[in-house]
Amino acid sequence: MVSIAESAKQKARVLAGAYGHKLELPVVYTQGVALTARLQLAGLDCDYPDPRADIEAITAEYADNPEAVFVASDGTANYAGVNWASLLADDARYRSLLIATADRFMERDEDGFSSVLDRDFRVEDMFFAGTVLQRATKLTGDDAYVGLAADFVLECADRLLQPNGLYWHCLASPYFWGRGNGFAALGFAETLAGYQGEKRDRLIERHVEHLEGLKSFQDVESGMWRQVVDVADSYTEHSSTSMLGISIALGIRYGWLSKNDWGDVLTNAWWGASDGIDDQGGVLRVCVGTGPLENLDEYLIRDAVTGLDDRGGAMALWFAVEMMNCGL
Repeated sequence: MVSIAESAKQKARVLAGAYGHKLELPVVYTQGVALTARLQLAGLDCDYPDPRADIEAITAEYADNPEAVFVASDGTANYAGVNWASLLADDARYRSLLIATADRFMERDEDGFSSVLDRDFRVEDMFFAGTVLQRATKLTGDDAYVGLAADFVLECADRLLQPNGLYWHCLASPYFWGRGNGFAALGFAETLAGYQGEKRDRLIERHVEHLEGLKSFQDVESGMWRQVVDVADSYTEHSSTSMLGISIALGIRYGWLSKNDWGDVLTNAWWGASDGIDDQGGVLRVCVGTGPLENLDEYLIRDAVTGLDDRGGAMALWFAVEMMNCGL
């Protein structure tokens, strides 16, 4: 049987051939994540051609004209689409783009709340903020960036994390959406990757509380999580499984999770996700774009895409890269 690392490398090469080759307007996190993962893959796989020149060509218009990256109607999902810029930050243009994007999160309303984060505490913003702001702190040394992310994800936990260990989508949609729980977990993991302040223990505690809740809902047969996490006949969903897998792999790599406690959970998630990746980079059952919905049935009947899909493929590529890097 092929090893996990070899399986992950094989799937990463397939996925990197299908994703991370464009950044269209409006810039959005799905395409941005794939660019990030291609750059990370090159650092782990010496046989994968360095994509930097290709990615610089794809992104040059944004680096040269940062005012054109976003328009007034764009929001946090768009801002998260430039997290790759941190990996090109030896070039001042990309460094400036990442920091200018992080500064958008730092703008405050009169009451001190971020002007761009959702006051209904949508879980998506946990990832969108964390992935940009922790990178800005690493580039600048300014802890205020990742500090904002830490405060936000902790407040989301206080408001949205339920006794079963799962997150509501937001205050207005008290349902346990699969990708929503992926956003929550990945928001904590990305924040923790750059946060070293006094709230670190609290961040880990709340993050692990969520992951422990998710353990009991991981499908035993497939290793995956479901479109509605706590509904047994809801379909197994690829993007949520990838995002939760990334979160656990990051925790093992950075040390706030142990291999003994989480290795089997992660391994089972990987085999489930990898089985749903075909030879062209198509992925199996990815929930379509989903804002807050009015009732549980709307989540249960939400369409799923099978085939080439930026949303699922980008996260699957990142998951494969993290599986190469976590030491299992």
